[in-house]
Amino acid sequence: MTDTTQQLPTAPLVSAEAHRRRLRWAQGVLLLFHVTGFLGLGFSDDPSFYLQFVPLNLLLTLGLLLAFQPRRTPAFWSFCIVTMVAGFFVEVVGVRTGLLFGHYTYGETLGIKWLNTPLMIGVNWLILTYSAGILTRYLPLPGFLRAVVGAVLLVGLDVALEPVAVRYDFWSWQYDVIPLLNFKGWFLVSLILQVYFNRVEFIKRNPLVPFVYLLQLLFFFGLGMKL
Repeated sequence: MTDTTQQLPTAPLVSAEAHRRRLRWAQGVLLLFHVTGFLGLGFSDDPSFYLQFVPLNLLLTLGLLLAFQPRRTPAFWSFCIVTMVAGFFVEVVGVRTGLLFGHYTYGETLGIKWLNTPLMIGVNWLILTYSAGILTRYLPLPGFLRAVVGAVLLVGLDVALEPVAVRYDFWSWQYDVIPLLNFKGWFLVSLILQVYFNRVEFIKRNPLVPFVYLLQLLFFFGLGMKL
């Protein structure tokens, strides 16, 4: 007797499960790096050992975010390049003039510098701009309001980041005072980059982004509480 029972397709189910496993793996790797960094910076006798891995952590975070970006089109790559270059040169102008964020200088933690500015700062601006932009896609808002919310998310992260950055030689401020201009400048630059993010056409969905933003926020807030 012929079996006429139809077999349901399993490929999409297998693919979805594989995607979930990849996501859990990526989250686990990032959690391991951040927990190790938190314990090393907050509780060890030699935080400098852990600080040398900050550039690696930034590159790892960016690499994993890119891995979960659907359909990495030429428009997406152009967004990445423009954001990194713009973020880097905004900081160059900021360091040289003090007009954008106040007077500050970069330390050694973020690695190799050009024009007195770490190359990794462009990577950092890309991670933050991309993450905030993706997060705002969950909100039923028009484009410009999304950009405003994205800029607020970035300023909120900077508030948590600043005390830690100063303590661990990411950068230092004139007279050891974080100026209000810094947060105003962050908001303005972030807003411009968020508007740009909204205008570029690519798929704006990434399941790893909420985890990355929350992890970084908790990491810097937790270390800040230890200072």
